[in-house]
Amino acid sequence: MSKHTPLYNAHIAAGARMVDFGGWEMPINYGSQIEEHNKVRQAAGMFDVSHMTVVDINGAQARHFLSYLLANDVAKLQTPGRAFYTCMLNEEGGIVDDLITTFLDETFFRMVVNAATHDKDLAWINLQAKAFDVVVEERPELAMIAVQGPLARETVLALLPENDTSAAAEMKPFNAGQFGDLFISRTGYTGEDGFEISLPAEAAVVLWDQLLAAGVAPCGLGARDTLRLEAGMNLYGQDMDESVTPLESALGWTVALKDDRVFIGRETLLEQKAQGLEKKLVGLVLEGRGVLRPGQRVITQAGEGVTTSGSFSPTLQKAIAFARIPQSASETCQVDIRGKLLDCRIVRPPFARNGTVCEGVI
Repeated sequence: MSKHTPLYNAHIAAGARMVDFGGWEMPINYGSQIEEHNKVRQAAGMFDVSHMTVVDINGAQARHFLSYLLANDVAKLQTPGRAFYTCMLNEEGGIVDDLITTFLDETFFRMVVNAATHDKDLAWINLQAKAFDVVVEERPELAMIAVQGPLARETVLALLPENDTSAAAEMKPFNAGQFGDLFISRTGYTGEDGFEISLPAEAAVVLWDQLLAAGVAPCGLGARDTLRLEAGMNLYGQDMDESVTPLESALGWTVALKDDRVFIGRETLLEQKAQGLEKKLVGLVLEGRGVLRPGQRVITQAGEGVTTSGSFSPTLQKAIAFARIPQSASETCQVDIRGKLLDCRIVRPPFARNGTVCEGVI
């Protein structure tokens, strides 16, 4: 039986089409997915992301533990509220999950992990935590709402108490803070500015309704997927999983290898760097008409690959995709779409961010 977020009844009342996602019944759209996508690019949209899991790491060895658990280096997080994006790897360098980690104080870090990987994530984190003086605490009593778009921040700020407004307004990207019952993080999964807000489940409907009254459009998983694809952001289970490393997933920037820090998966990544990668994750833009979807065969001058994500891009008005292809492939390729080989250009994501198409994509 699918689980429901605290906003389930609000979605039903708004006419959402619901689907199962990672064991949760979630809105795929409220009508037009393209309109929802464009609302985020042009104004402000909101997403119920309460299916994601907040995990707090407390204890004297919290920083030491996360230094070992994560591929990025928590030594970078020195100012309270500072956050980063990283991957959690297995011993072979495969990606157990991707997540955001926030430093709150030397004994308190907060992580947000994906819904579909909840069980294995918590099992892995707790297994590794046994060797450290830390307490791993899941926070199921918290709901999460993401408000994204060029008008997102000013809309949220207008709803905050006056004494919180200036501090929240000054918050830089990848920073977070506690404002009353609201834990507000200037992060997102759309390529637009905005906030991700964690709050007690019983307060979620009130905030949702306030945002709705302020003109923020409710958006479903469909728009979230096309927005993150345009923004060049990987989706766990499609563009990456435990069979690939961050280096093979265009996520080398999330790995800190320059010092001698010991972390899970380090040796495999060092070996890959020394030997050279066979595959890489790139962006594709379809030159003509057609639809790019996951799992399509890609033919390049250096050999074959496969699309991992694909969709029509409302911002580009073209089909776009991620594909894992041979390392030496460049410039152009063909994708097998229902037996027809259609021409694509190989590009470097992102395709679009902050409401505009990125340079070199079209």
